[in-house]
Amino acid sequence: MSLSFFPAYFERPRTAWRNFARNVAEYMPKGLYARSLLIVIVPMVILQSAIAYFFMERHWQLVTFRLSTAVVQDIASIADLYRANPSPDNVVMLQKIASSRMGLDLRFTGREPLPPTLPKPFFSILDQALSREISTQIRRPFWIDTVGKSSLVEIRIQLEDSMMRVVARRNAAYASNSHIFLVWMVGTSLVLLAVSVAFLRNQIRPILRLAQAAQDFGKGRDAEWSPHGAREVRQAGYAFMEMKRRIERAMEQRTAMLNGVSHDLRTVLTRFKLSLALLGDGPEFEAVQKDVEEMQRMLEAYLAFARGDAGEVAEPTDMRILLEELKADAERQGHPAQIEVSGESTVIVRPDAFKRCLVNLVSNALRYGNKIEISAVRDARFLTVNVDDDGPGIPANEREDVFRPFYQRDEARTLEEGFGTGLGLAIARDIARSHGGDIQLAQSPLGGLRASVRVPV
Repeated sequence: MSLSFFPAYFERPRTAWRNFARNVAEYMPKGLYARSLLIVIVPMVILQSAIAYFFMERHWQLVTFRLSTAVVQDIASIADLYRANPSPDNVVMLQKIASSRMGLDLRFTGREPLPPTLPKPFFSILDQALSREISTQIRRPFWIDTVGKSSLVEIRIQLEDSMMRVVARRNAAYASNSHIFLVWMVGTSLVLLAVSVAFLRNQIRPILRLAQAAQDFGKGRDAEWSPHGAREVRQAGYAFMEMKRRIERAMEQRTAMLNGVSHDLRTVLTRFKLSLALLGDGPEFEAVQKDVEEMQRMLEAYLAFARGDAGEVAEPTDMRILLEELKADAERQGHPAQIEVSGESTVIVRPDAFKRCLVNLVSNALRYGNKIEISAVRDARFLTVNVDDDGPGIPANEREDVFRPFYQRDEARTLEEGFGTGLGLAIARDIARSHGGDIQLAQSPLGGLRASVRVPV
C-alpha cells in the first residue's frame, strides 16, 4: 500500500466533519445572546436527561421490581396455603391475614374464565414487573388491571378449582413517589436557567450598546456610551471611546488648520481683486479677473472637500421635501425632472451634508444630460437614492476613477462655468461614507448614468 493513500484516507473524515459542522452552523442562532443561552441550556438538558434516564432505568425500575416481587410473594404464599387447605374456615383465616398483615383484599370465587386482556399503558413498568413475577412464582394463568383504579391494582389468578381475586394498593407494588425527584430536578433547573438568563442579559446588554455606539459613530451620529459590564467589555469600551476622541480631535485639528489656510488664501485673493479693481477695464483685466474667480471657486471646493461637515448633528430629515427642492432647482435651470419616494420618507442624516451630496450628483447629471429622474427607496436597513440622467454616461472601467479627487475625464477637462475642479463626486462619496454608506455608479434606464447613494437608517 502506498504511503500517499494515508493522507487521503484521513482527509475523508475531516472533510465529512467540516461539511457536518457547516450544515449545523446554518441552523444555529447567529446572535451572541442566543448562543450563550445554548451554551448554558444544552449541557444542562443533556445532564438532566442522563440523570433522569439512569434514575428511571436503575433506581425506579429496581425499586418497582423489588416491591412487585414482595407483593407477588405474598400472593404466592396465600395461593399455596389455599391449595393445602381449601376449607371455608381456612379461606376466612387467609382473608383476615391478607387484610391485616399484607394489606391485600382477598376473594375466592368459583372457577370462571379470565377477563379479556386489557391494553397496556404507555409506562408499563408495573405490568412488566407483576407479569414477570407471577409467571415465575405462581405459574398459573392470570389477569392484571393497573389502569382501572389509579390507586389500586387488581390481580386475578386462575387456580385449579377456583379464581383468586386480589386487590392491592398501587404504592405497595410501585415506586409512586419517584416523580418527586424529577419535579425537584426540573424545578431547580428552571430556577437556575432563569438566573442564568438574567445574568446573561446583563452581560450581553453592554456589548449590544457598544456595538450600537460604534454603528452610530460610523453613521456620523452622536455616539455617547459609558463603559460598563464585564472587565473585557469595559476595556473594549474604553478603547472605543479613546479612538472616538482621537478621530474627533484629528478632525478638529484639520478643520482649524484648514480654516487658517482658508483665511490666509482668501486674504491674498482679496488683495488680487483690489489690485484688479484699480487697473481698470481691458482685455487683460477680464482674463486675470476670470482666473482669480476660478481660483476662488477651486479654493472653496478644495476646502469643502477637506473640511467636510463634521460639525453638523444628525437629525430626522424628510427625504420627500429634500428631493422636491432638488427638483425645483433642476427645473429652474431648464431641465425636466421627476422624483419618486417609496416607503418611509423620514431618515436620520446630517441634512445639510446629505443635501450637498445629492446636489453634487444632480449637478453632475444636469451638466451632461437634459432629463433627470430622482428616486428614493427606504427599507428596514437602508435608504437608497438613485439619480438617473440621459447623458453619455461613464464607461465601466472609469466609474471608480471619477471618485478620486481632482480626477477629470478627457472630455470633461474644462473650467468653463465653474465646472472641472474634479471634486464633486469625491465630496459626494466622502459625505455618503461619513454616514456609513457609499455611492455606486451604473448604467441608467434613461440611457445615461445612474448614481446610487446608499446609507444605513
